Amino acid sequence: MKIICVVGARPNFIKIASLVKEIKRHKEIDCVLVHTGQHYDNLMSDVFFRDLQIPKPDIFLGVRSCGQIEQIAEIMTAFEGVCLEEKPDMVLVVGDVNSTLAAALAANRNGIKVVHVEAGLRSFDRQMPEEINRIIVDQIADYLFITEESAYRNLIKEGINKNKIFFVGNVMIDALKQFFKKETGIVKKMGLKPKDYCLITMHRPSNVDSKERLIEIFDILDSLNEKIVWPIHPRTKKNIEKFNLSDRLKKYTTLEPLGYLDFMSLLKRCKLTLTDSGGIQEEATFLGVPCLTMRENTERPITITKGTNYLVGSKKEIIKAIYAIGKRKKSIPKYWDGKASKRIIDILKKNEN
Repeated sequence: MKIICVVGARPNFIKIASLVKEIKRHKEIDCVLVHTGQHYDNLMSDVFFRDLQIPKPDIFLGVRSCGQIEQIAEIMTAFEGVCLEEKPDMVLVVGDVNSTLAAALAANRNGIKVVHVEAGLRSFDRQMPEEINRIIVDQIADYLFITEESAYRNLIKEGINKNKIFFVGNVMIDALKQFFKKETGIVKKMGLKPKDYCLITMHRPSNVDSKERLIEIFDILDSLNEKIVWPIHPRTKKNIEKFNLSDRLKKYTTLEPLGYLDFMSLLKRCKLTLTDSGGIQEEATFLGVPCLTMRENTERPITITKGTNYLVGSKKEIIKAIYAIGKRKKSIPKYWDGKASKRIIDILKKNEN
Protein backbone atom coordinates (compact mmCIF):
# COMPACT_ATOMS: atom_id res chain seq x y z
CA MET A 1 0.00 0.00 0.00
CA LYS A 2 1.30 3.45 -0.90
CA ILE A 3 -0.05 6.47 0.98
CA ILE A 4 0.76 10.11 0.36
CA CYS A 5 0.35 12.17 3.55
CA VAL A 6 -0.13 15.88 2.98
CA VAL A 7 0.71 18.75 5.34
CA GLY A 8 0.80 22.48 4.82
CA ALA A 9 0.10 24.47 7.98
CA ARG A 10 0.77 24.32 11.72
CA PRO A 11 -2.38 22.38 12.69
CA ASN A 12 -1.52 19.75 10.06
CA PHE A 13 1.91 19.11 11.53
CA ILE A 14 0.51 18.20 14.95
CA LYS A 15 -2.11 15.88 13.46
CA ILE A 16 0.23 14.13 11.04
CA ALA A 17 3.04 13.45 13.52
CA SER A 18 1.57 10.41 15.24
CA LEU A 19 0.14 9.10 11.96
CA VAL A 20 3.52 9.10 10.24
CA LYS A 21 5.07 7.46 13.29
CA GLU A 22 2.43 4.71 13.20
CA ILE A 23 2.77 4.18 9.43
CA LYS A 24 6.53 3.73 9.82
CA ARG A 25 5.80 0.70 12.01
CA HIS A 26 4.26 -1.10 9.04
CA LYS A 27 6.88 -2.18 6.54
CA GLU A 28 4.21 -3.06 4.00
CA ILE A 29 3.10 0.59 3.76
CA ASP A 30 5.07 3.03 1.63
CA CYS A 31 4.57 6.53 3.05
CA VAL A 32 5.36 9.65 1.04
CA LEU A 33 5.22 12.89 3.06
CA VAL A 34 4.37 15.99 1.02
CA HIS A 35 4.68 19.52 2.42
CA THR A 36 2.82 22.06 0.29
CA GLY A 37 4.67 25.01 1.78
CA GLN A 38 1.50 26.81 2.90
CA HIS A 39 3.37 27.59 6.13
CA TYR A 40 7.10 27.28 5.74
CA ASP A 41 9.57 29.07 7.98
CA ASN A 42 11.28 28.30 11.25
CA LEU A 43 8.51 29.69 13.45
CA MET A 44 5.55 28.29 11.54
CA SER A 45 6.95 24.98 10.32
CA ASP A 46 10.52 23.86 10.98
CA VAL A 47 10.29 23.92 14.76
CA PHE A 48 7.19 21.71 14.65
CA PHE A 49 8.99 19.12 12.55
CA ARG A 50 11.78 19.05 15.16
CA ASP A 51 9.52 18.99 18.22
CA LEU A 52 7.22 16.32 16.80
CA GLN A 53 10.01 14.23 15.27
CA ILE A 54 8.39 14.39 11.84
CA PRO A 55 10.71 13.13 9.09
CA LYS A 56 11.94 15.60 6.51
CA PRO A 57 9.28 15.83 3.77
CA ASP A 58 9.92 13.61 0.78
CA ILE A 59 8.47 16.28 -1.48
CA PHE A 60 8.24 20.03 -0.88
CA LEU A 61 5.94 21.89 -3.28
CA GLY A 62 7.08 25.37 -2.25
CA VAL A 63 3.73 27.04 -2.84
CA ARG A 64 4.00 30.75 -2.12
CA SER A 65 1.90 32.78 0.25
CA CYS A 66 -0.87 34.46 -1.75
CA GLY A 67 -4.65 34.79 -1.91
CA GLN A 68 -6.72 31.77 -0.94
CA ILE A 69 -8.06 30.93 -4.39
CA GLU A 70 -4.68 31.38 -6.03
CA GLN A 71 -3.00 29.30 -3.34
CA ILE A 72 -5.51 26.45 -3.65
CA ALA A 73 -5.07 26.45 -7.43
CA GLU A 74 -1.27 26.36 -7.17
CA ILE A 75 -1.34 23.50 -4.67
CA MET A 76 -3.77 21.52 -6.83
CA THR A 77 -1.62 21.95 -9.92
CA ALA A 78 1.62 21.05 -8.16
CA PHE A 79 0.11 18.14 -6.22
CA GLU A 80 -1.49 16.63 -9.31
CA GLY A 81 2.01 16.23 -10.70
CA VAL A 82 3.01 14.38 -7.53
CA CYS A 83 0.01 12.06 -7.83
CA LEU A 84 0.81 11.24 -11.46
CA GLU A 85 4.44 10.57 -10.61
CA GLU A 86 3.98 8.61 -7.37
CA LYS A 87 0.76 6.74 -8.27
CA PRO A 88 -0.40 6.24 -4.65
CA ASP A 89 -3.26 4.01 -3.53
CA MET A 90 -4.58 6.81 -1.37
CA VAL A 91 -3.96 10.39 -0.29
CA LEU A 92 -4.34 11.16 3.41
CA VAL A 93 -5.27 14.71 4.42
CA VAL A 94 -5.89 16.13 7.87
CA GLY A 95 -7.96 19.01 9.17
CA ASP A 96 -9.40 21.84 7.12
CA VAL A 97 -6.73 24.17 5.73
CA ASN A 98 -6.26 25.14 2.07
CA SER A 99 -3.70 22.36 1.58
CA THR A 100 -6.26 19.82 2.79
CA LEU A 101 -8.85 20.90 0.25
CA ALA A 102 -6.45 21.28 -2.68
CA ALA A 103 -4.78 17.89 -2.20
CA ALA A 104 -8.13 16.11 -1.76
CA LEU A 105 -9.51 17.64 -4.96
CA ALA A 106 -6.42 16.77 -6.98
CA ALA A 107 -6.46 13.18 -5.69
CA ASN A 108 -10.17 12.75 -6.37
CA ARG A 109 -9.90 14.06 -9.94
CA ASN A 110 -7.15 11.52 -10.60
CA GLY A 111 -9.11 8.54 -9.26
CA ILE A 112 -7.11 8.22 -6.04
CA LYS A 113 -8.87 7.39 -2.79
CA VAL A 114 -9.06 10.25 -0.29
CA VAL A 115 -8.63 9.69 3.45
CA HIS A 116 -9.86 12.55 5.65
CA VAL A 117 -8.67 12.56 9.23
CA GLU A 118 -10.76 14.81 11.51
CA ALA A 119 -13.84 14.61 9.30
CA GLY A 120 -17.36 15.78 10.08
CA LEU A 121 -16.59 18.74 12.33
CA ARG A 122 -18.98 21.64 11.70
CA SER A 123 -19.25 25.16 13.08
CA PHE A 124 -22.28 25.84 10.83
CA ASP A 125 -20.69 29.17 9.95
CA ARG A 126 -20.09 29.24 6.21
CA GLN A 127 -18.32 32.57 6.43
CA MET A 128 -15.34 30.62 7.78
CA PRO A 129 -13.21 29.33 4.87
CA GLU A 130 -12.35 26.25 6.93
CA GLU A 131 -16.02 25.27 7.09
CA ILE A 132 -16.30 25.18 3.30
CA ASN A 133 -13.05 23.20 3.11
CA ARG A 134 -14.40 20.60 5.56
CA ILE A 135 -17.69 20.16 3.75
CA ILE A 136 -16.13 19.70 0.31
CA VAL A 137 -13.42 17.30 1.47
CA ASP A 138 -15.95 15.16 3.33
CA GLN A 139 -18.16 14.92 0.24
CA ILE A 140 -15.35 13.44 -1.87
CA ALA A 141 -13.54 11.40 0.80
CA ASP A 142 -13.54 7.59 0.70
CA TYR A 143 -12.57 7.19 4.36
CA LEU A 144 -13.82 9.65 6.97
CA PHE A 145 -12.18 9.34 10.38
CA ILE A 146 -13.99 11.25 13.13
CA THR A 147 -12.96 12.52 16.55
CA GLU A 148 -16.35 12.86 18.24
CA GLU A 149 -19.91 11.60 17.92
CA SER A 150 -21.35 14.92 16.70
CA ALA A 151 -19.27 14.48 13.54
CA TYR A 152 -21.10 11.25 12.73
CA ARG A 153 -24.47 12.99 12.98
CA ASN A 154 -23.27 15.85 10.79
CA LEU A 155 -22.02 13.51 8.07
CA ILE A 156 -25.17 11.39 8.03
CA LYS A 157 -27.30 14.54 7.65
CA GLU A 158 -25.12 15.51 4.67
CA GLY A 159 -25.80 12.20 2.95
CA ILE A 160 -22.47 10.48 3.59
CA ASN A 161 -22.57 6.68 3.46
CA LYS A 162 -22.24 5.45 7.05
CA ASN A 163 -19.92 2.66 5.88
CA LYS A 164 -17.30 5.30 5.06
CA ILE A 165 -17.35 6.78 8.57
CA PHE A 166 -15.08 5.50 11.35
CA PHE A 167 -15.03 6.79 14.94
CA VAL A 168 -11.37 6.50 15.89
CA GLY A 169 -10.57 9.32 18.31
CA ASN A 170 -8.29 12.32 18.10
CA VAL A 171 -4.79 12.24 16.58
CA MET A 172 -3.97 15.57 18.25
CA ILE A 173 -4.26 13.79 21.59
CA ASP A 174 -2.02 11.03 20.20
CA ALA A 175 0.62 13.69 19.58
CA LEU A 176 0.16 15.22 23.01
CA LYS A 177 0.61 11.86 24.74
CA GLN A 178 3.50 10.71 22.55
CA PHE A 179 5.63 13.83 22.27
CA PHE A 180 4.86 15.99 25.30
CA LYS A 181 6.54 13.91 27.95
CA LYS A 182 7.80 16.66 30.22
CA GLU A 183 7.99 20.42 30.69
CA THR A 184 10.47 22.28 28.48
CA GLY A 185 11.34 24.75 31.22
CA ILE A 186 9.91 27.76 29.39
CA VAL A 187 7.57 28.65 32.27
CA LYS A 188 10.50 28.93 34.69
CA LYS A 189 12.73 30.66 32.14
CA MET A 190 10.09 33.35 31.64
CA GLY A 191 9.81 33.91 35.40
CA LEU A 192 6.22 32.71 35.43
CA LYS A 193 4.45 30.80 38.17
CA PRO A 194 2.06 27.94 37.40
CA LYS A 195 -1.62 28.98 37.36
CA ASP A 196 -0.61 32.65 37.63
CA TYR A 197 -1.04 33.76 34.01
CA CYS A 198 -3.49 33.61 31.11
CA LEU A 199 -2.36 32.29 27.73
CA ILE A 200 -3.76 34.06 24.66
CA THR A 201 -3.86 33.04 20.99
CA MET A 202 -5.76 34.91 18.26
CA HIS A 203 -5.49 34.51 14.50
CA ARG A 204 -8.92 34.22 12.86
CA PRO A 205 -9.96 37.02 10.48
CA SER A 206 -13.17 37.61 12.43
CA ASN A 207 -11.05 38.58 15.45
CA VAL A 208 -7.94 40.20 14.05
CA ASP A 209 -8.80 41.77 10.69
CA SER A 210 -10.92 44.56 12.20
CA LYS A 211 -9.55 47.46 14.23
CA GLU A 212 -12.80 47.66 16.21
CA ARG A 213 -12.65 43.96 17.10
CA LEU A 214 -8.99 44.14 18.11
CA ILE A 215 -9.74 47.11 20.39
CA GLU A 216 -12.59 45.11 21.93
CA ILE A 217 -10.23 42.18 22.54
CA PHE A 218 -7.65 44.46 24.18
CA ASP A 219 -10.41 45.86 26.42
CA ILE A 220 -11.44 42.32 27.36
CA LEU A 221 -7.89 41.34 28.24
CA ASP A 222 -7.41 44.49 30.31
CA SER A 223 -10.61 43.74 32.22
CA LEU A 224 -9.30 40.35 33.34
CA ASN A 225 -6.69 41.98 35.56
CA GLU A 226 -4.43 38.98 34.96
CA LYS A 227 -0.88 38.48 33.75
CA ILE A 228 -1.21 37.95 29.98
CA VAL A 229 1.17 35.78 27.94
CA TRP A 230 0.57 36.11 24.21
CA PRO A 231 2.50 34.30 21.45
CA ILE A 232 1.40 36.49 18.52
CA HIS A 233 0.49 34.98 15.16
CA PRO A 234 2.08 36.82 12.17
CA ARG A 235 -1.36 37.81 10.84
CA THR A 236 -2.36 39.26 14.20
CA LYS A 237 0.92 41.12 14.64
CA LYS A 238 0.67 42.60 11.15
CA ASN A 239 -2.83 43.93 11.81
CA ILE A 240 -2.00 45.30 15.26
CA GLU A 241 0.79 47.30 13.63
CA LYS A 242 -1.43 48.29 10.70
CA PHE A 243 -4.09 49.71 13.03
CA ASN A 244 -1.49 51.48 15.23
CA LEU A 245 -2.38 49.44 18.30
CA SER A 246 1.11 48.25 19.25
CA ASP A 247 1.17 50.40 22.40
CA ARG A 248 -1.61 48.30 23.86
CA LEU A 249 0.69 45.27 23.87
CA LYS A 250 3.20 46.85 26.24
CA LYS A 251 1.48 45.65 29.40
CA TYR A 252 1.50 42.03 28.21
CA THR A 253 4.26 39.45 27.82
CA THR A 254 4.37 38.91 24.06
CA LEU A 255 6.29 36.21 22.18
CA GLU A 256 6.98 35.10 18.65
CA PRO A 257 5.00 32.00 17.59
CA LEU A 258 6.18 29.06 19.68
CA GLY A 259 7.09 25.50 18.86
CA TYR A 260 4.82 22.67 19.93
CA LEU A 261 6.64 21.66 23.12
CA ASP A 262 7.10 25.17 24.50
CA PHE A 263 3.48 26.05 23.78
CA MET A 264 2.19 22.88 25.43
CA SER A 265 4.30 23.66 28.49
CA LEU A 266 2.73 27.11 28.76
CA LEU A 267 -0.75 25.73 28.13
CA LYS A 268 -0.47 23.02 30.74
CA ARG A 269 0.64 25.48 33.44
CA CYS A 270 -1.64 28.46 32.70
CA LYS A 271 -4.62 29.54 34.78
CA LEU A 272 -6.79 29.66 31.67
CA THR A 273 -6.45 30.18 27.94
CA LEU A 274 -8.34 32.55 25.67
CA THR A 275 -8.23 31.45 22.06
CA ASP A 276 -9.97 31.21 18.70
CA SER A 277 -8.09 28.04 17.74
CA GLY A 278 -9.90 24.75 17.24
CA GLY A 279 -6.99 22.57 18.27
CA ILE A 280 -6.31 24.41 21.50
CA GLN A 281 -9.90 23.77 22.59
CA GLU A 282 -9.14 20.05 22.36
CA GLU A 283 -5.70 20.20 23.97
CA ALA A 284 -7.00 22.31 26.86
CA THR A 285 -9.81 19.82 27.40
CA PHE A 286 -7.37 16.93 27.61
CA LEU A 287 -5.03 18.85 29.94
CA GLY A 288 -7.91 20.05 32.14
CA VAL A 289 -7.19 23.74 31.49
CA PRO A 290 -10.15 26.16 31.42
CA CYS A 291 -10.53 27.47 27.87
CA LEU A 292 -12.49 30.51 26.72
CA THR A 293 -13.10 30.34 22.98
CA MET A 294 -13.56 33.85 21.62
CA ARG A 295 -15.87 32.91 18.76
CA GLU A 296 -19.60 32.74 18.18
CA ASN A 297 -19.43 29.03 17.30
CA THR A 298 -17.24 25.98 17.52
CA GLU A 299 -16.85 22.91 15.36
CA ARG A 300 -15.76 20.95 18.43
CA PRO A 301 -18.85 20.82 20.70
CA ILE A 302 -17.49 17.87 22.67
CA THR A 303 -15.00 20.28 24.30
CA ILE A 304 -17.98 22.16 25.75
CA THR A 305 -20.28 19.28 26.70
CA LYS A 306 -17.55 17.14 28.25
CA GLY A 307 -14.43 19.28 28.39
CA THR A 308 -13.23 22.54 29.87
CA ASN A 309 -14.20 24.82 27.00
CA TYR A 310 -16.54 27.82 27.27
CA LEU A 311 -17.81 29.43 24.07
CA VAL A 312 -17.76 33.20 24.61
CA GLY A 313 -18.26 36.05 22.21
CA SER A 314 -18.85 39.36 23.98
CA LYS A 315 -17.14 41.04 26.86
CA LYS A 316 -20.10 40.37 29.13
CA GLU A 317 -20.04 36.66 28.31
CA ILE A 318 -16.32 36.41 28.95
CA ILE A 319 -16.61 38.01 32.38
CA LYS A 320 -19.49 35.66 33.19
CA ALA A 321 -17.38 32.69 32.08
CA ILE A 322 -14.46 33.86 34.21
CA TYR A 323 -16.66 33.62 37.29
CA ALA A 324 -17.80 30.18 36.22
CA ILE A 325 -14.28 28.80 35.92
CA GLY A 326 -13.81 25.76 38.08
CA LYS A 327 -17.49 24.82 38.26
CA ARG A 328 -17.49 22.62 35.20
CA LYS A 329 -16.35 19.05 35.66
CA LYS A 330 -13.84 17.77 33.16
CA SER A 331 -14.01 14.42 31.45
CA ILE A 332 -11.94 13.01 28.60
CA PRO A 333 -13.99 12.34 25.45
CA LYS A 334 -14.30 8.81 24.15
CA TYR A 335 -11.24 7.45 22.29
CA TRP A 336 -9.07 10.43 23.21
CA ASP A 337 -6.62 7.87 24.51
CA GLY A 338 -3.54 8.18 22.29
CA LYS A 339 -4.52 5.27 20.03
CA ALA A 340 -6.38 7.04 17.21
CA SER A 341 -3.49 6.72 14.74
CA LYS A 342 -3.27 2.98 15.31
CA ARG A 343 -7.00 2.60 14.75
CA ILE A 344 -6.78 4.58 11.50
CA ILE A 345 -3.93 2.55 10.01
CA ASP A 346 -5.50 -0.75 11.12
CA ILE A 347 -8.75 0.21 9.34
CA LEU A 348 -6.95 1.25 6.16
CA LYS A 349 -5.00 -2.02 6.07
CA LYS A 350 -8.08 -4.13 6.72
CA ASN A 351 -10.16 -2.42 4.04
CA GLU A 352 -7.44 -2.46 1.40
CA ASN A 353 -6.69 -6.17 1.76
